[in-house]
Amino acid sequence: RIPRQRAEIFSVELRKNKNMRRRLVVLCILFSFVCFTCGCGVKPSVDPTEEPKSREVFAMDTYMTLSAYGDNAEKALDEAETEIKRIDDMLSTGNENSEISRLNKSKKEAVSEETFSLISRAKEIGKDVDGVFDISVYPVMKAWGFADKQYRVPEKDELAELLKHVDADTIECSENGRVVSLNDTAVEIDLGGIAKGYTSDRVIEIMKSHGVEHALINLGGNVKALGKKPDSSDWRVAIVDPADENNYVGGVAVHDKAVITSGGYQRFFEKDGKRYFHIIDLSNGFPAENGLISVTIVSDDGTLADALSTSLFIMGPDKSVEYWKSHTDEFDAVLVKDDGTVMVTEGIADDYFTDGKYEIVRQ
Repeated sequence: RIPRQRAEIFSVELRKNKNMRRRLVVLCILFSFVCFTCGCGVKPSVDPTEEPKSREVFAMDTYMTLSAYGDNAEKALDEAETEIKRIDDMLSTGNENSEISRLNKSKKEAVSEETFSLISRAKEIGKDVDGVFDISVYPVMKAWGFADKQYRVPEKDELAELLKHVDADTIECSENGRVVSLNDTAVEIDLGGIAKGYTSDRVIEIMKSHGVEHALINLGGNVKALGKKPDSSDWRVAIVDPADENNYVGGVAVHDKAVITSGGYQRFFEKDGKRYFHIIDLSNGFPAENGLISVTIVSDDGTLADALSTSLFIMGPDKSVEYWKSHTDEFDAVLVKDDGTVMVTEGIADDYFTDGKYEIVRQ
């Protein structure tokens, strides 16, 4: 029997170009080399020894890998790649012709049903997490240079002024004509906090429409699994150790779930020996330092998981645990504290694997 392998799931950054393709090659090899045993008494839908069809895509400022099995896998991958690029073109703030860029410029725009729904969903999630997730944070992100990679450390007074205009309540969504209005002229929005999670949901829908029953997609660290592996075992998704990207704190065994991680090691710059990362605490405009260095969300809903991975990171461990206790039917989480403690919510405790110690968070 071939030993079980850990899938290397990396959330990579463009500025680490030298390592990206090497890591993606390793990832694809591991996807092809996971253990395929068929003595479980369940007839697999595809040959368990079949290698997956795989695709590499560059979009949304990151490298992505898609792997699928079955007779229609190639067609599904073709359509999925087209869909990823379509969504990127529609939502990217870096594309002056995207719906989001046009809205940020005009302050009032009739948008597609898809964009309208995403903006509305982002507002709902933001309200539910008491505003720690807010798509109107874009001017603050620009001030730090995370929008164009022209990194700098803004002055506190500059951030304080920008934060006066970070308020999702000023974003008005009118069902009549699907018109979105930014009622504060200083407001600009960015859906980057949920775009990849939403895209993962759409890719899975495409896979299903082509009859694909087994697939694993990694959109730059935003992972979603369709079904189980062809041998009827769960996919094993490793969680990067934020203190050492070449190692893992552990991982989760999943099927039909999104596994999405936010951490300060993903997008950052260093100045005068200090690391500044892209997850902004809206209470002060600086990168969040509230006791967590990595948050992984496991959920059926990729869009929600994407937003919550950021939100809980900003909340810190205590508030994150309280929030989870009120939403146990929606998600589970792996929280890595800045002292190295790993906390795993009880809903996935039986599916969590690691060589180290961890605490189980119970209701």
